[in-house]
Amino acid sequence: MDRKALQTRTALTEFRAMKRDEDAAPVIEGRFISFTGSYQICPWASEKISPDVEIEGDDIRALVDHETRLVLGRTTAGTLKIERKDDGIYGTIEINPNDQDAMNLYARVERGDVSQCSFGCYITREETEFLEDGNVEYTITGIELLEVSVVTFPAYEDTGVSARAAEAKDLMKRQIEAWKDVQRHRLEKPERN
Repeated sequence: MDRKALQTRTALTEFRAMKRDEDAAPVIEGRFISFTGSYQICPWASEKISPDVEIEGDDIRALVDHETRLVLGRTTAGTLKIERKDDGIYGTIEINPNDQDAMNLYARVERGDVSQCSFGCYITREETEFLEDGNVEYTITGIELLEVSVVTFPAYEDTGVSARAAEAKDLMKRQIEAWKDVQRHRLEKPERN
């Protein structure tokens, strides 16, 4: 199911700010997308990201707080490297020592003042499961990844959760469409006794 709106999600993670050696550029690295856990998006719906999620996007930017004017790195420039591991998508951002905004963020991450991240994407595919308790769980199986962000306040926990709860109509529509798909499938292939 395609969704037109840009989505943001947050990973509770540990970032590291470090220099590999004295002459190397400083880097910030951590996990931007988590495959572990389920996230409550409203009282009756949760979602998780499949470890097999298909990720599209070959020009991904690393930003500060989702601000497009604060670019830390970019995959096409080789200053952002993305790697899939068993528990998520990790990134390494090579910080430009001549960019004062980037160095200020580096210092904040190094001190532990900023330690969370988020990512911006379009959801291209998802699966819907209707749970016995009446709730719904979405499993995201495809995204178009646009950006990863080092954030002060994670969008998913604060702004994102309240904004997603305000989108209850959209969530209900997705639930109804998924139910219709299940019913169509049952009609096309009836069970035999």
